[in-house]
Amino acid sequence: MATTEVDISPETLAANKSNERVPDPCIIVIFGASGDLTKRKLLPALFHLEQSGLLPKEFAVVGVARRTLEDSFAKDMREGITEFGGVKDDDPKLNDFIARIDYFAMNFDDDSGYAKLREKLAGMDKKLGIKGNRLFYLATAPDYFGDIIERLGKCEMAKPSAGEGWIRIIIEKPFGHDLDSAKALNDEVNKVFDENQIFRIDHYLGKETVQNIMVFRFGNGIFEPVWNRNYIDHVQITAAESIGIEGRGPFYEKAGTLRDVVQNHVMELVSLVAMEPPVSFEAASVREEKVKVWKAIEPVLSTDTARGQYGPGTVDGKPVIGYREEDRVSPTSQTETYVALKLGIENWRWAGVPFYIRAGKRLAKRVTEITIQFKQPPLHLFNEQPAYCKVIEPNIISMRIQPDEGITLRFGAKTPGPNMNVCPVNMDFSYANAFGVSSANGYERLLLDAMLGDATLFAHRDGVEATWALMTPILERWANEPIPDLPNYEAGTWGPESADKLVAQDGHYWRHL
Repeated sequence: MATTEVDISPETLAANKSNERVPDPCIIVIFGASGDLTKRKLLPALFHLEQSGLLPKEFAVVGVARRTLEDSFAKDMREGITEFGGVKDDDPKLNDFIARIDYFAMNFDDDSGYAKLREKLAGMDKKLGIKGNRLFYLATAPDYFGDIIERLGKCEMAKPSAGEGWIRIIIEKPFGHDLDSAKALNDEVNKVFDENQIFRIDHYLGKETVQNIMVFRFGNGIFEPVWNRNYIDHVQITAAESIGIEGRGPFYEKAGTLRDVVQNHVMELVSLVAMEPPVSFEAASVREEKVKVWKAIEPVLSTDTARGQYGPGTVDGKPVIGYREEDRVSPTSQTETYVALKLGIENWRWAGVPFYIRAGKRLAKRVTEITIQFKQPPLHLFNEQPAYCKVIEPNIISMRIQPDEGITLRFGAKTPGPNMNVCPVNMDFSYANAFGVSSANGYERLLLDAMLGDATLFAHRDGVEATWALMTPILERWANEPIPDLPNYEAGTWGPESADKLVAQDGHYWRHL
């Protein structure tokens, strides 16, 4: 295996640093701050920005939740930063950062609570010189989105006062559960906030390796010319998890894998692989090209779908229970924990190139990967292959999103000896080897962009509705077509047989990961 390493000089890193912008002074208000997301992801990400000098001096965080946590909230957040953010407890910047964390207890449907919150934020503005800049973050269950958004508008907290700065809102997924609910939620949000204030977040887009897809394609002259139907045979995208539902039975019973992972994370990956070059990396240009991809995808037929649900099995050498035995899950549940789809993109670049996607829980390993498989050249010159290399494997480009981030190029090479024998070899790029291991979780870039007002890596309502328009007919069909033999795959395997048949009908097979 050939491993490519990159030597990044201090001068290069310093030059990159000088191009970074520090946001305006602001207060981040996190609704649902008592949940795991704030402790495990958001506060560690914000502190990583502080360590890098990317937060303004006039900055504060206010956690909002229903529980009474005034005395323990900052302490809990400190523990989250050190435990989940890879930060040492004696970091010289940590004490000052924790001093800027506050807490406010209120019910999300209580008008008087919003009035008091407004007063609290106004007082912090005067004390810190923040000038009214606000970033609201909805980290609650989706059931509370409407209550919070409506009352932010009613209490005049959704638009900046005259002479003040900006107000923006980040909304966590899931953004709706089908096309109609997504449209209704979009309408509800747009009654209170302008579209340029709204940042619909998908943490996948904060991952360096996801953003690197665009650099790989559009920043290298050797790949883009062959990135089309003339050279590519098919594309595979895998989003596999070895864990189960982690105690989220009620949520997963309503969601399932198609809603939880495919409609958002996986469809974003599809768009980045398939989109045309944008005229710039500004939000409007990138979003426009992504929406074009989603609208070019043909309606997905029943024969181009597979779904499954895990039963008992073994993961990482340990026995695990099946989905129907999980806490607060129906013993007759039809919820899918595995999805495979075949997508066809009807445009000039991709016509006739199938995109196979699969996503699931309790699979053999945790891995998210995009595989581009190229067409085989004429191979009559190499008919006399030895037994150990009898089949000449096609060229592939494999982009690994997680956990071992990197890119592999597989090509054929002559084996040593007098005969013209071909065997596959890999050229491998590893993010960790080239740039070092990072403790970033993906939210750093997204939170920074939201504070800067850059919506490039956030979803627009047009994109949300375009992907739901694709997924909703599948969900409606499945609701009327129960699977009689669930569970149909064992935990610790790669999914049901029907997924293998889905790709086999085209003469393909899933890449071994």
